[in-house]
Amino acid sequence: MNPLSRTFAALASALGFYGGDAIHLAKLKPGSATARDVRERLGAPAAEWQKDDRSVTWEYPRGPEGTRCWMLTLDARGVLQKIEQALTEENFARIEKGWSAQQVRRLLGKPATEVEFPLKPEVVWDWRIDSAMPGNRAWFQVHFGLNGFVTGTSRREESAAG
Repeated sequence: MNPLSRTFAALASALGFYGGDAIHLAKLKPGSATARDVRERLGAPAAEWQKDDRSVTWEYPRGPEGTRCWMLTLDARGVLQKIEQALTEENFARIEKGWSAQQVRRLLGKPATEVEFPLKPEVVWDWRIDSAMPGNRAWFQVHFGLNGFVTGTSRREESAAG
C-alpha cells in the first residue's frame, strides 16, 4: 500500500472509530445514564478501578493506534458521574518518579505497547497521543526500572509519511 493510501485508510478508520465513540458518548449523560447504558453503548470495560466510596471508574482504551482512553466514573448506585479523556497533558505532567505501574495504569489506562530493554535495563510503556505537528504520529512514554517503578517519562514523534 502506498503512503497516500495508507494515510487515507488510517484517516477513514480513525473517523469511523472516533465517530462511533462520539455518538455513543454523547448519548451517555452524567447524572442519568446507568452502568447498563454504558455497557450497552461501549461494551465491557478493559479495567475497573474501585474507590473507597464504592464508586468505580471503567477504563475504555482506544489503542494501540487510537489516541483516546476514556475513563467513565459511576457512583455506588451505578449512575454515571463523569466521562474523562485520560491521555491529556495534565495527566502526563502528574506522573512522578517512584510511581508504581498500577498508579500509571490507573491514570492513563492500558498502554499501546510494553517493551523491555534488558541492556538498559528498563521497561517502557507507550500510548499513542495527538501530535502537535499535523501529519505526524506521537507517543507518550513512561519508563520503569526493573523494580516496576517509574524512572522518568519521554515523548516520541515521527512523520506519518515515513
